[in-house]
Amino acid sequence: MMVEPTAGRCAGAAQGKISGMPEDTGVSPSLRELARRHGVASEYTDWTGRPVQVPETTLISVLDALGIAAAGDDDRSQALADHERDHWARDLPPTIVGRSGTATPFWVHVTHGDPARLWLRLEDGSVRTGVRQLENNRPPYDLDGRLVGEATFELPADLPAGYHRLYLQVGSSDVSTAVIVAPDRVERPVPLATGRAWGLSTQLYSVRSRHSWGLGDLSDLADLAVWSAARHGAGFLLVNPLHAGAPVAPMEPSPYLPTSRRFVNPVYLRVEAVPEYAHVRHRSRIRKAQAQVQARAKRATEIDRDRVWKAKRAALEALYSVTVSAGRTIAYQAYRERQGRSLDDFATWCVLAEHHGPDWHRWPQALQHPNTDEVAAFAEEHATEVDFHRWLQWLADEQLSGAQDAAMRAGMELGIMHDLAVGVDPDGADAWALQDVLALGVTAGAPPDEFNQLGQDWSQPPWRPDRLADAAYEPFRAVVRAALRHAGGVRIDHIIGLFRLWWIPKGASPTEGTYVAYDHEAMIGIVALEAQRAGALVVGEDLGTVEPWAREYLRDRGLCGTSILWFETDHDGSPLPADRWREHCLSAVTTHDLPPTAGYLAGEHVRLRDRLGLLTRPAEEELARDRAHQDAWMAELRRVGLLADGDDEVDRVVSALHRYLGRTPSRLLSLSLADAVGEVRTQNQPGTVDEYPNWRIPLADSRGRQVLVEDIVDDPRVGELCEAMRAAVAPRG
Repeated sequence: MMVEPTAGRCAGAAQGKISGMPEDTGVSPSLRELARRHGVASEYTDWTGRPVQVPETTLISVLDALGIAAAGDDDRSQALADHERDHWARDLPPTIVGRSGTATPFWVHVTHGDPARLWLRLEDGSVRTGVRQLENNRPPYDLDGRLVGEATFELPADLPAGYHRLYLQVGSSDVSTAVIVAPDRVERPVPLATGRAWGLSTQLYSVRSRHSWGLGDLSDLADLAVWSAARHGAGFLLVNPLHAGAPVAPMEPSPYLPTSRRFVNPVYLRVEAVPEYAHVRHRSRIRKAQAQVQARAKRATEIDRDRVWKAKRAALEALYSVTVSAGRTIAYQAYRERQGRSLDDFATWCVLAEHHGPDWHRWPQALQHPNTDEVAAFAEEHATEVDFHRWLQWLADEQLSGAQDAAMRAGMELGIMHDLAVGVDPDGADAWALQDVLALGVTAGAPPDEFNQLGQDWSQPPWRPDRLADAAYEPFRAVVRAALRHAGGVRIDHIIGLFRLWWIPKGASPTEGTYVAYDHEAMIGIVALEAQRAGALVVGEDLGTVEPWAREYLRDRGLCGTSILWFETDHDGSPLPADRWREHCLSAVTTHDLPPTAGYLAGEHVRLRDRLGLLTRPAEEELARDRAHQDAWMAELRRVGLLADGDDEVDRVVSALHRYLGRTPSRLLSLSLADAVGEVRTQNQPGTVDEYPNWRIPLADSRGRQVLVEDIVDDPRVGELCEAMRAAVAPRG
């Protein structure tokens, strides 16, 4: 198709004004405009509804992390001119994102008056034409003496969902760009299209069995899924992020601060489930090591990942030396080919970390980027060590697949629902391998809210929105694809971070950050596309400060939200009646950032924050507010007939709260395994690192006695709560 470029406004080139930004904020106009063009908020509304102006120092630091010098007026003027020039210097947008069933406009830049030829190569290799030109009356731009014209076209509405490529030919030169066509909405798996399901949520590491190695593993995951499905009709099992951690001590305890989101932590492997275990010599030594680790775990008050990994690694090294069958050799080679360069980079980083420490910023300069000759030479010199870490990931992939297969065979509608963390350790494998698409000099976090009044700094480097678009979002696509590989669903932690994310300059407090916008149409579109291909359901954790339109957008795209009972309040702060809860969401009584329900009822979340100095109001005031809030919920339970007058026995209250979930229209209901066994202690206290043993609490009952998988399956209290959840999702007559 031959077209003449015409003038007109570039579809999508100009960025919309950030909601709520005033005309006069005290920030210089040039800095405010520069921030606007790069999606950086100059002002936002906090959790109390108060407008907050972002300091100039924050804006300058955040723009610097985006590669924009903005310290002085001359810098800002130059940056604004560069932004305009860079736009016109591009022949095509870095990535074009559209939806199935909708025509997608885009711009093209060519020398004014020159013809252009456009065509598409679809993901399946076929070629499509039929790109229609639209009216565009934008004047040409003088780019170093060359007049550049802008034309607007649109992709046809009938393009299939997938990853395609658009080609532009001008004269004898060819350029191309990525085209991502996402489904308009994610269709729910057939069993859930009209029905409801309940499932357990668990922090897997905290739930060991008699045969695991001091912490819960992937065989325990399969057993929990089979038990909850076969005996109690559970439709899914939501598990904490199983992302990879650094293979050296001290191991990071937080599953939400992984070294990589693309790979799995091999600490979760069940050694005896590896086929090579049957042929290894000296199995008695492995069994002895396992028994020693279990004995220590039985006596310990905290989970010792370092000791567990040291023992497991030695056993796995023995298994690695076993000669495998021809079939397994081929399967391993196929896995390596599927994972490609990303697996090689991850395994190489692991060995580098073992030799030089887990912080790649402290390595010799030549090793601080994966693409150097020195890194290639190191990988070749340590080929066996690198291959060992690749092999561990293959084993984890096999055992994850086995857990999902077992769950589905037991009757689950979805099976395992994995959890995708917000980001990664700044010193870890993904930060090293993907450093070119991450923002340096800032960390991701959250502004203050009611439960974290000092804000949160997660210490994680955020994606750079511009670099993601330049890379056709491939790094993000790989992360989502990995989370869905052996899953019937995925929970995306802080999904609002795919719309806007709180960036904090390094060295600043969480209160001194600001929001940076992302192309949510692209980010959510990729999630929808990958979920459709996996036949999986997506749950977005959309708690905290969220603009209402964002929740509506997620619902319209077929993604579920999250409702936590304690946070579901009406406009006057009273409990939101069950019939007004959202339908398309996963509802639960509590979350891992709060104590289990028994501890919450006792006010443990207030007392703990007081002890740790995390409150901004007096503890007595917080306790009084919390007691009033709980009293309101007790009154609501009595109003609907789930709790008798004067009955405040903890187990009955816990049961009533979970049965209340069944009164809501929510499609997915979740029961925390910690609630089921009567645990009181929280797994994580936001705003702390070592002040509290976050993510190191072994599962225990109300008396503090450790609970094993074998205890859970025959516990009458657990069984009663599970049956209450089964009844809650049963069809209503």
